[in-house]
Amino acid sequence: YVAAVYEHESILSPAPTAPVERRAALELMGRNLDIYEQQVLAAARQGAQIIVFPEDGIHGFNFTRSSIYPYLDFIPHSQSGKWNPCREPYLYNDTEVVQRLSCMALQNKIFLVANLGSKQPCERWEPRCPPDGRFQFNTNVALGADGALLATYRKHNLYFESAFDTPAQPDHAFFYTPFAGRFGMFTCFDILFYEPAVSLIRQYNLKQIVYPTAWMNQLPLLSAVEFQQAFSTAFNVNILAANIHHPTLGMTGSGIYTPVKSFIYHNMESYGGKLIVAEIPVITADYKTNLEKTPGRVSEKGKGKEQSPPSFYAEMMYDNFTFVPLWGEKGELQVCANSLCCYLNYQKAVLTDELYALGVFDGLHTVHGTYYVQACALVKCGGLSFSSCGQEVTDATALIDFQLWGNMSTPYIFPLLLTSGITLDFADHMGWKNNHYFLSKNRTSAGLLTAALYGRWYEKD
Repeated sequence: YVAAVYEHESILSPAPTAPVERRAALELMGRNLDIYEQQVLAAARQGAQIIVFPEDGIHGFNFTRSSIYPYLDFIPHSQSGKWNPCREPYLYNDTEVVQRLSCMALQNKIFLVANLGSKQPCERWEPRCPPDGRFQFNTNVALGADGALLATYRKHNLYFESAFDTPAQPDHAFFYTPFAGRFGMFTCFDILFYEPAVSLIRQYNLKQIVYPTAWMNQLPLLSAVEFQQAFSTAFNVNILAANIHHPTLGMTGSGIYTPVKSFIYHNMESYGGKLIVAEIPVITADYKTNLEKTPGRVSEKGKGKEQSPPSFYAEMMYDNFTFVPLWGEKGELQVCANSLCCYLNYQKAVLTDELYALGVFDGLHTVHGTYYVQACALVKCGGLSFSSCGQEVTDATALIDFQLWGNMSTPYIFPLLLTSGITLDFADHMGWKNNHYFLSKNRTSAGLLTAALYGRWYEKD
């Protein structure tokens, strides 16, 4: 099928915390929706059957709970009846934004997924009802090619979003398309948690995911395109990921991903939006995921013939990693922390004056969210000193053949492979063998930035 995602540079409110009238809020959102309209038309002309827009794209961000209120639409949750906002605008008040989105879908005969703010009144005596008498949700809507509202999803894992509430129960949202079956839907930070992302995919055996996001890149392990690709590979799903484009805030990185190929956009240099359109295969539901695959082989552990280089500590992604440096053109390394041991066999194609290190972390990550990580990571360091390992690096020249493996305690491993200029590469082999997860590659397509096994041990969050 042909899919489209749009990386949108939002027109932002100059003073998001200042109170405004609904009319002014609609005027600002209308300017963003004008751009959406052009992109839907452009995507439809290229044959796209579905288009996805980013999180916060219509209203922007940095609001307070009260200042965002004029920007919120009323959206009936889990449609009690069929509603077509474009054809039946009179059914509910305060639905101008979703009406416009519905009309775009209808006029271009395209499935459309967008993110907006929604409000739901509640009685003050209801449990969890906020003091102002309403819930405010970060919401995705999926609209059919006839403009009908097919599904809504309210973001569960909020990322410093004081303007919004968390729904009482995680939404498991999906919708049906004639061209690719069911699509699941979640937002941004949700991708790092079991609920609802993993639970949704496993429960309904979903193979297509739409993913609006407003992701701030964090190298070396959590840049947008790197993790989106890893998620697609780990769960054997297609992902249509639309990110916001604001390089000054570190935000870029969208793509259409399959487990074996990706069409991505990552651009920290220039401004303006970007439409990606690509034709991808429908994944059928009986294909095994990388959580179960066991191709290839894991070579015998190093026999410790050579003197192992010294281990050292350095901070990476706000976590205290234990590292060993890669010295020389080839070698066998091992580094352990808690119950996790990481192993690396490597050979550099050419010796360069770059420092690489193999790092391990097995513990609770506690900055910007709390979640348990088990990671084995081969990274290029920022400079030549040990303390530079773990820094954000975007360029590298070393081409390295490697086999990386670890005795991970969780089945949820995201294989990361990032090359110079924030480009993606694909492993030759990966999967489980003898209770170890491994990733191997002969000769990366460009200089290696990161090769990592990023494990999420959800039960220990």
